[in-house]
Amino acid sequence: MPSIFTHEFNTPVYKGKVSFNTGLFINGQFVDGSGRNYHRVSNDKVITSVSEGTSKDVDLAVDAAEKAFETTWGLNCPGNKRGLLLNKLASLMEEHTDELAALEALDNGKAFNLARSGDVTTAIDCIRYFAGWTDKISGRVIETTEERFTYTRHEPIGVVGQIIPWNSPPQLSCLLGRLHLLLRQAIRSFLKPSEFTPLTAIRMCHLVNEAGFPPGVLNVVTGYGNTVGSAISSHMRIHKVAFTGSTLAGRKIMEAAAKSNLKNVTLELGGKSPNIIFNDADLEQAVNWARFGAFYNQGQSCVAGSRIFVQEGIYDEFLKRFTEKTRSIKGPQISKIQYDRIMNYIDSGKKDGAKIHTGGERHGNEGYFIQPTIFLDAKPDMRIFKDEEDVVRQANDTVYGLAAAVFTKDVTRAITTAHKLKAGSLWVNCYSVSGPNVPFGGFKQSGIGREMGEYALNNYTEVKAVHVNLGMKMM
Repeated sequence: MPSIFTHEFNTPVYKGKVSFNTGLFINGQFVDGSGRNYHRVSNDKVITSVSEGTSKDVDLAVDAAEKAFETTWGLNCPGNKRGLLLNKLASLMEEHTDELAALEALDNGKAFNLARSGDVTTAIDCIRYFAGWTDKISGRVIETTEERFTYTRHEPIGVVGQIIPWNSPPQLSCLLGRLHLLLRQAIRSFLKPSEFTPLTAIRMCHLVNEAGFPPGVLNVVTGYGNTVGSAISSHMRIHKVAFTGSTLAGRKIMEAAAKSNLKNVTLELGGKSPNIIFNDADLEQAVNWARFGAFYNQGQSCVAGSRIFVQEGIYDEFLKRFTEKTRSIKGPQISKIQYDRIMNYIDSGKKDGAKIHTGGERHGNEGYFIQPTIFLDAKPDMRIFKDEEDVVRQANDTVYGLAAAVFTKDVTRAITTAHKLKAGSLWVNCYSVSGPNVPFGGFKQSGIGREMGEYALNNYTEVKAVHVNLGMKMM
């Protein structure tokens, strides 16, 4: 039988007992996976046991999704009703905000306030935004001739598999999972949360049932990427896969999609984002935003502003203030794998000639804590920049293009520099702020397609052109 997760939270920010089933969620029920249960370890401590799914469970989830579409969902559940269900789910999440944030803090290792405002609240806002789209998907009438009536329909793409990363599970579960619930005729799908952070996704399944969604509309299969993720990518009855994670894994998913049924793929992948600080920037604000951009979630963010370019006139003062701000940051990495990976990058930087200004060592003797680290004299050789042309060249000198930021009081410089930078999200005098109505995605090897906003709808529909003969005669 599936395991039961039980935990007594007794912290200054949240107190309460949480208990729920940690099985797979298929056809509205919690069931044991085909694989062995695995231990969920957080900061070197076992916190619960979670069911492990396999390709067999992916088959069952697809069966349930297809059945739901033919019976209780699809044409049998109009858009306005789906909108009501989504809003009810958002309301339930609001009632359980602190619980979900506490779960995320425990599972991921991030601070409670960050999990609450950055993940859970964002997810709720996202669901409410897309609930408003449920009855607003429409096609067009296209002018051709008086003898032919031509129009388009946006039809659901089919079963969608969504593979969610570990850095912001509640937020990304909703960002990727909401679209299958809203479209006309309703897409059906399931999620695979990261094996490192499955708890919030599982807990939300209980809320999905409480909200009244029909069985099979949303299915969640926990497990590993090389089994569940691989099965999703190559499944012949899954017609789209949405993945957020590493560029390496994204390549494998795209390859499997091409080799199976040429399924539609959207990828939100890694980045090495530049943060450009000009001489005339508000220095205090630039330091605060740069700290946030580089070390949000212990640096475990796809849009992290990990390359900071500071113009020569303010370099020394910026470095002084930035160093003071970063030394107080504490927080664990998600796993030993991630801890070892970062320490290897630090060692690699040292060997390649970069100079550690501060940090670069383990913090404490327990868990996966690393001191906030600042490198100087990193490649390219110039540690500072003199003009816009120079810094734009350096900022774009990467295979990634997910995000970038510019700090300056000169509006013309801000806009012209922003337009020259090759990135999907550009911030001026701020960092990593957005909203559910704004598209998100990357250039180059940072991804394919866009999530969020109206732009995202195009990734989940097939456009059908219908031609009606009103009087044409075939000679």
